[in-house]
Amino acid sequence: MPIHDILAKIAKGPKASKDLTWEECKQAMKALIEGEATPAQVGAFLIAMRFKTESVTELAALTAAARQYVPPLAVSRDLALVDVPSYAGKQDTFHALIAASIVAVAAGAAVLMHGYDGIPGRPGSAGILKALGIPVDADPKSVTEELNRKGFAYLDIGLYHPPVFRFLEMRQEFGVRNVFHPIARLLNPARAAVQLVGLSHPPHFEKTAEALSMLGCPRALVIRGVEGDPELSASMVTRVLELRGERITPLGVAPKDFGLALGSSRDMAGFPPGQREKEADLLRRILQNRVPGGPREWVLMNASMLLYAAGKGSSLSTCYPPVRAALESGAAARKLDELVRTPVAA
Repeated sequence: MPIHDILAKIAKGPKASKDLTWEECKQAMKALIEGEATPAQVGAFLIAMRFKTESVTELAALTAAARQYVPPLAVSRDLALVDVPSYAGKQDTFHALIAASIVAVAAGAAVLMHGYDGIPGRPGSAGILKALGIPVDADPKSVTEELNRKGFAYLDIGLYHPPVFRFLEMRQEFGVRNVFHPIARLLNPARAAVQLVGLSHPPHFEKTAEALSMLGCPRALVIRGVEGDPELSASMVTRVLELRGERITPLGVAPKDFGLALGSSRDMAGFPPGQREKEADLLRRILQNRVPGGPREWVLMNASMLLYAAGKGSSLSTCYPPVRAALESGAAARKLDELVRTPVAA
């Protein structure tokens, strides 16, 4: 089907527009990525999909088609690997996900975080990782080596999948997200058996879990996360959908599930843009077990979730003691030191 016929199908208005089939999505992605679509047709497709809203089949099919353009990372299958997309950026809270990932890795999980710093006024994970001294601009081969050796790595989506990055950047021109934002979250560059996906866009909540099931993901946690990242809240119940096999189970996760009291928004408070060093210092002190109270507990909650996702515990609550031990024993601080250590050239 030519791109103009695809546009005619999805852009007829609220009552007449129709969803694309799997094969039509494949054809649309080919036209977008391989340059068969004109700039006007690219813009029309992205905006039409924005107004129509993506179906489950479209999310899964477009993601599957995008995956075909780049090979997966050759990560060791011995790793208890969790795929962690971080694309939302932050305005009001600190990046607990970063510290939680390092604690979880120190407790036996492995984490591949991927994202980009492309949203004005919403600093992403890359800038904070860089301020901590962790590499954020390594090529996919180096990321794979780092992940296999140390259990944690960050992958810049622009270096892994330039076409997807190009479409993500169009948010600057359009002023709104487009279909490539959920696609990026679902890419799973290492084809990890477990995906941890955060989002704040309500229409995509159930759709994302169903799309992951359609893509054959064995296990996933889809989280109505703090500011759109895959983070549990310390101050309220967080909605989570757990995918296991073909079964999707809704969960409500709260601090009490970890034996903790309900926190407040102050426990999660972040820093203004331009203060990455201050936030990095907070994360460093948390990982060194020098921050008591709410911020520490928020990080441990999310570390427990990551360890649970990695299959290292039968429940969220049973994963809390090992992540607390990883923090209190100094293992998390040592893992941070290992991640910032520059490898010696041969």
